[in-house]
Amino acid sequence: MAALEAIRNDLRAVATPGRAKANAWFFKTGEGQYGHGDKFLGITVPEQRKIARNYYKELSLDAIEQLLLSPWHEERLTALFMLVLLYQKGDSKVRQSVASLYLQHTKDINNWDLVDSSAAYILGPHLEKNPYKMKILRKFAVSHDLWERRIAVLTTFYYIRQGRADEALEIIELLKNDKHDLIQKAVGWMLREIGKNVGEETLTSFLDTNAHVLPRTCLRYAIERLDPSVRQKYMTQKLRNNAN
Repeated sequence: MAALEAIRNDLRAVATPGRAKANAWFFKTGEGQYGHGDKFLGITVPEQRKIARNYYKELSLDAIEQLLLSPWHEERLTALFMLVLLYQKGDSKVRQSVASLYLQHTKDINNWDLVDSSAAYILGPHLEKNPYKMKILRKFAVSHDLWERRIAVLTTFYYIRQGRADEALEIIELLKNDKHDLIQKAVGWMLREIGKNVGEETLTSFLDTNAHVLPRTCLRYAIERLDPSVRQKYMTQKLRNNAN
């Protein structure tokens, strides 16, 4: 475990108390907030990515798993950066091991940056040809766990970038009325990306039947790239629905 000790030392060498305090505020670690109880060392994302690149070939999956179990946010994020690198550069056996580890530890992928940095890059390609792909994603989408629901929708970003919207729209249908702000933002973001990567007609077809029931935050994200007159049309639909 020498490499594990070394990576922890390297992370702490670039940590600053000021950033730790700022991150604890930014990621909402207060009582009753979504990141309650999370702990920060105070390390920038570029530094974490650099350290992940330096070590991902040296650490065993067991060692990376230890980082993923850490109470320190940056250790978990660095572990995920390494898992993404291993998945992208490994053979089929390595990719299977990485994806299995990921699925075993969704409860430790417990903040939006952890999800957003990993789900589409590991689960997206891993589930591509899996006959149970949508069963797995639907299970996450209806989970009581906030982060599993976000994993469900963010995983579909991989398929959106392939020019497909079917997987994303199926998950969005399950999450479109979610009460949590972080799911509303994720759903709106994926809808916006559907318009960008699949086609504006696919997005507007969904909005024509759903804009009036989407949470305001979700809708604003979804229509961000549309023409101002089209944005106004959907916001008006939303306002009229609220008034009735």
